[in-house]
Amino acid sequence: MARAMQIKVAIVDDDEGIRTSLATLIRRAASMKLTGDYPDGETALKEIPRNPPDVVLMDINMPGIKGPECIRLLKAQLPAVQFMILTVYEDSDSLFNSLKAGASGYLLKRTASTRLLEAIHDVHNGGSPMTPQLARRVVQFFTKPPEAASPVASLTAGEKEFLNQLANGYAYKEIADRMKISIDTVRSYVRNVYEKLHVHSRTEAVVKFLRG
Repeated sequence: MARAMQIKVAIVDDDEGIRTSLATLIRRAASMKLTGDYPDGETALKEIPRNPPDVVLMDINMPGIKGPECIRLLKAQLPAVQFMILTVYEDSDSLFNSLKAGASGYLLKRTASTRLLEAIHDVHNGGSPMTPQLARRVVQFFTKPPEAASPVASLTAGEKEFLNQLANGYAYKEIADRMKISIDTVRSYVRNVYEKLHVHSRTEAVVKFLRG
């Protein structure tokens, strides 16, 4: 009965030494069962669906298919499987790319064995284990104030086309001819653009428009 309650774990890592070490750790844990260890994403994509585990320990930077992409593809086939990144990379891009791909946890390879085993139980039970430093980055990402929208976003399609013509050096009369509008409409665009972009000259308007 105890064996039926074991957490099934798979390992995906191109480093043979690390893969062997993790496999040994899982085999020695009475509450876990190793379903397979794979050297690359391609092999994992082929073999894991044949014998789905409960939890996958996934490396990030492997030859061929990278960890996050492998997670994304496997998660589409096996939505119930939980994925935990185990990597040397601490940068925010690696963290967020992995979480967006479907990873539920993110730990570093230097994590102590006892903490790693706890994390496997944690992710299997619905948790999201990661170091306090990485968890803080996630919190900061969601609590940072939204960036103010550029005033260029408030321009109409006609106003943007007018500015595009202006940026190409055309005079107001030439713009009217090219856009097939009256000179009065061009003057209206000038007033609206200056007001919306908070500028007072043709040069300021073009610079602000090009900066977006």
